[in-house]
Amino acid sequence: MNEQPKRETFFGGCPHDCPDTCAMIYEVEDGKLVEVRGNKEHPMTRGGLCVKLKDYHDHHYNPDRLLHPLRRVGPKGSRQFERISWDDAIAEIATRWKDIIAKHGSQAIMPYSYLGNEGLVQGLTCGDAFFNRLGTTVNEKTFCASGSSTAWLLTVGPTGGVDPESFTHSKYIVIWACNSISTNLHHWPFVLEAQKKGAKVVVIDSYRSRTAKAADWHIAPKPGTDGALAMGIIAALIRGGYVDDAWVNAHTVGFPELAKRALDFTPDYVEAVTGVPAQDVAQFASEFATVQPSVIRMGVALERHAGGGQTIRAVCAIPALAGSWRHVGGGLLQMPLWEFPVDWAKVSRPDYIRPGTRVVNNLQLGRALTGGMQLDPPVMGLFVYNTNPVSQAPETNRIVEGLSREDLFFVAAEHFITDTAAYADIILPATMAGEHDDMMFSWGHFYLTLNEKAIEPRGEAKSNAEIFRLLSKAFGFDDDPRFTMSDMELAAHYIQWDAPQMGGIDMEYFRKHGYFHLAVGTPDDRLPHANGNFPTPSGKVEFMVKDAKNFVAPPFRMMYEENQSGEDVDPLPGYMPPRESAETNPNLAEHYPLNIISPKSHGFLNSCYANEEHKIKGQGEQFVLISPKDAESRSIREGDPVRVFNGRGDFEGLARVTDDVGEGVIVATLGYWRSLNRSDGSVNSISSDEFCSLGRAPTFSDNLVQVMRVN
Repeated sequence: MNEQPKRETFFGGCPHDCPDTCAMIYEVEDGKLVEVRGNKEHPMTRGGLCVKLKDYHDHHYNPDRLLHPLRRVGPKGSRQFERISWDDAIAEIATRWKDIIAKHGSQAIMPYSYLGNEGLVQGLTCGDAFFNRLGTTVNEKTFCASGSSTAWLLTVGPTGGVDPESFTHSKYIVIWACNSISTNLHHWPFVLEAQKKGAKVVVIDSYRSRTAKAADWHIAPKPGTDGALAMGIIAALIRGGYVDDAWVNAHTVGFPELAKRALDFTPDYVEAVTGVPAQDVAQFASEFATVQPSVIRMGVALERHAGGGQTIRAVCAIPALAGSWRHVGGGLLQMPLWEFPVDWAKVSRPDYIRPGTRVVNNLQLGRALTGGMQLDPPVMGLFVYNTNPVSQAPETNRIVEGLSREDLFFVAAEHFITDTAAYADIILPATMAGEHDDMMFSWGHFYLTLNEKAIEPRGEAKSNAEIFRLLSKAFGFDDDPRFTMSDMELAAHYIQWDAPQMGGIDMEYFRKHGYFHLAVGTPDDRLPHANGNFPTPSGKVEFMVKDAKNFVAPPFRMMYEENQSGEDVDPLPGYMPPRESAETNPNLAEHYPLNIISPKSHGFLNSCYANEEHKIKGQGEQFVLISPKDAESRSIREGDPVRVFNGRGDFEGLARVTDDVGEGVIVATLGYWRSLNRSDGSVNSISSDEFCSLGRAPTFSDNLVQVMRVN
């Protein structure tokens, strides 16, 4: 009689940099992960998984996966490595780092991470405590959401805003610079439910995305002009008598000053700058104010140009002026991460940071490695985990130049030999989500989600947390219990269990249920700011902030409070034009006349899965959306190979001639690996590493290029 294979289930949480943070179920037979499916019990994600995750179990068994530590044996970038033991890998890293410290000081070593894993234990900050104890350069991590966060915190404070599930109660829904169907899929059913009940869905985006096509109304401002549009809407609200005076008088600061500034944003001016007809601006203001509850879901793409921070401050003002916060399903949703009761000081241990320690930002890695910052000491040791900067960071040609330095000792923890890891001296194999414990917070909903270790790691892969335990032991840091705790002990250690948001539960609750909705009101009754109560110094929406200085929120910089950039911040929201446009930089536009927008891909998660053949097939080869007029003037036809270039670099893709983009604009999605593209380049080869106006955020959508057909 044949015995049935033993089948076990474990709770999972998607580890990827996505607002959905899907609740999952791992199915295991005889120690093998055989299926990963959505948890149907989860009220937000409802058992669905996106196209990236549908075969996540197979991802664990990808034949190209790294399973053993490797040492480089060929030239940097050659992908020539030999297998070594973990003992040898850790010993070599420790020896090389101790030598660097002896010769140059500990700040010559730089960690570099982002949200390739989003967990509290294995994610963005998992190495912070170790590197802070070691005394390295502080890594400022502002790939995404930092500018949004600074603007949000200045205006409304650390509130979660509207519950995304509350959108079922909304009657006027604005999705601003977010392609929900591709990048926030599990919020979309709540929008659809409201739409079926009669809600109007408006998408504001500079091109006709999948989400814009599903909306009732698509408004398409020119790239980088959203701030002028927002100020124009503010002016139209005031001009039309739509301001909720009682709520504004009671719960905001600086309205008279904001109203005075808005006078400059006349209908003709706004139309000329944005390309949005004046009558559309007036109609939007009227509808948003009178059709309540009205709500805005902001995407992080809003920050990705020179004036991004100011833009978000202006957008934050619109629901306040209209009194939208009075209603369930009214107000703003950005990143509801601020109410999660996580003790970030326990995670990062900023108490270990030595006064005066320098800060280097992720977006300017190329400058840091090639002398552009004139660092003293120079970066001699680099540890990269949870990110792939040769794909995802700007000015990637300069990064490749820096990673090619023979005097740079570079270590990467990875799943694959990515375009970044190809230049490493040592590669450490990291676990995937089904192979380790973690706790997932979310930047898209109000659920904490448990991720349980379902299977033993493949090969010799180790969790990020275990890698740092090994390094801590090599440096004698195991005198601190923080550096010896197991992955699950760390998860419990980081949560403030006595916080009201935890509702009196404990870890056993997660082991039984897998997830928990923070005790911050239900989707049917959450009214965080009907009567003000904003977590700002005044307790109100702060249209005007006096004497503010630019800053990056501490969780994005290892909880380090010193050495903020500290530039003066405009007391009021406003419009700051793009750095690279025909209007602001006509000389540059003579050579590079097209604005490029580089949204995330539908089939990849940042650069994850962009090395898997079936995902590439689904996503399609690198493409470039171009308007019929721009294509015709360049003799470009549908499907032609084209080269996109500027003074920083170039990449190639296939032309898609479409009315989805306006004249003067092209679109090429992020995530493709340059080593798998038509040429040795990717979208970020052309991106500038300049910061936006707040939070030292990126300017991925503030770049001019030229396009030509490849013969």
